[in-house]
Amino acid sequence: MAMDEELLTRQMPHSVEAEQAVLGSMLIDERCIPAVIEKLRPEDFYLRQNRDIYETIYSMFSLSETVDPVTVLDKMRLNGVFDENTSRAYILQLMEVTPTAANVGEYMDIVKDKSLLRRIAETAGDLTAMVQEGTAAGQEVLDAAEQRIYAIRQGRASQGLTPLSSVVLDVLDRLEELSKSDSAVPGLSTGLPDVDAAISGLNNSDLILLAARPGMGKTSFALNVLLQVGKFSGKTAVFFSLEMSREQLCMRLISNEAFVDNKKLVTGRLTDEDWDKVALAAAALGRSRILIDDNPSLSVADMNAKCRRVEDLGLVVIDYLQLMQSAGGKQKYAGENRQQVVSDISRALKIMAKELNVPVVCLSQLSRGPESRQDKRPMLSDLRESGAIEQDADIVMFLYRDDYYNEDSESRNLAECIIAKNRHGETRKVELQWLPEYTTFSSIDRTHQEY
Repeated sequence: MAMDEELLTRQMPHSVEAEQAVLGSMLIDERCIPAVIEKLRPEDFYLRQNRDIYETIYSMFSLSETVDPVTVLDKMRLNGVFDENTSRAYILQLMEVTPTAANVGEYMDIVKDKSLLRRIAETAGDLTAMVQEGTAAGQEVLDAAEQRIYAIRQGRASQGLTPLSSVVLDVLDRLEELSKSDSAVPGLSTGLPDVDAAISGLNNSDLILLAARPGMGKTSFALNVLLQVGKFSGKTAVFFSLEMSREQLCMRLISNEAFVDNKKLVTGRLTDEDWDKVALAAAALGRSRILIDDNPSLSVADMNAKCRRVEDLGLVVIDYLQLMQSAGGKQKYAGENRQQVVSDISRALKIMAKELNVPVVCLSQLSRGPESRQDKRPMLSDLRESGAIEQDADIVMFLYRDDYYNEDSESRNLAECIIAKNRHGETRKVELQWLPEYTTFSSIDRTHQEY
């Protein structure tokens, strides 16, 4: 007998009683079904028979069918999971062992908890197997571990097939949410209405690439977006600065927010009026939800790991792509070309955007291609070192200022945001006002054109 007991204790964690009580509650009182379906997935049930019954109820609920013992048995017969000898008796037994549907919340918590323990055990087993095989490097195992644990935390399977029916329900919920919201664009605002309208805002799981030649205002544009999200969206914005220090960045943000000339801030020659503006700006920035990391040698995996720990993450901004390290550090690509590294990084960034389910804005340098052309406006082919970036990004935007190249340009302090690739709509050009003394962009004031 001791042998049998030992075998049983080696089963994965589960609670037969809790699983039966959840199903019994659903059969006794149809009103508790929505609460259960919101919290439990079919795979949370360990016993095959229980999972079959739950899947049946789940599909009936999705189709708005009446759920009671008779209809469930009928549906099970249709689905081919009905056993003539046992199914009817088992359903009766489920209803008998459940004292009341009032405690369904507690039963659900037990089922969920056991399911969580099983998934952790499964992940631990897989990681141990990876280590024992000895083919993966420690860093790779660590990345896999973080990814799997994060997936468990988010309550979704790291790998798994999702029935279209449940995706349709999610999309319908999202559409309902959008129709109720007042904002004109579905995504987060960039703070520049014309750009928002062109790209439908910054949307979850999008990789947005902002590229330009040096000196065009890439970082300024990114800080505009960062401020907008960090101040007004109610979510946290994270900025990875591989080029500028935290202090330099903060200085730029204060200049941006206070409308105090950047040169004055750098030299510290401020009037009393300037000090007042700076104090107000500092207070506003202090209230904003912005996190900054200025470690210059981060890889995508490091960024991903840091972002996973951020509460209520809304946006990630990276300045800039070509300074990033590949996951394997420098040695991995010693003999290979930089193009391979950049394409690996851009692929990893897109995966990160999907996994964190937030927009990721990544800045990128352009090759010297535009300099040698008559028309110096950037094109997709100028993306430095990689066609893969263009392929992975959902939106590619270029910044171009004519007055940077032509001293006597007619379009003084006018900038063009060229949307060269857009999975959410058309590609076009948006004109912006460039305010050099505050290193910031703003929408063009059109009032004088309307009359």
